[in-house]
Amino acid sequence: MTSPFFNPRLRSPLRGSLIVLLSLVAALFLSDFPHSRATLLLSIPSLLAAIGTADTVRCMQRRWSLYHGGILLLIYMDLMAVSMILFFFLYPYANWLDQSH
Repeated sequence: MTSPFFNPRLRSPLRGSLIVLLSLVAALFLSDFPHSRATLLLSIPSLLAAIGTADTVRCMQRRWSLYHGGILLLIYMDLMAVSMILFFFLYPYANWLDQSH
């Protein structure tokens, strides 16, 4: 008997959220944030975070319950983490922000 955490065919909100959080940690290390260096390797954590968010969305139910509310909170957390990863990915390419007049 296998755990639903390791079986991608079964729904597991923990698996999706952990994928997103681990992608955020990887993006922090890859971007070297205070120095914000441009690297295309950040596309890997951004893709993994999108997959993790989709995995969390799969756990939604049609009727409202506390479980449904918890999944909504996890999806909001995933969206904030995805937006941070995309910020790390796109900020070094925004040269117009660094130019002073």
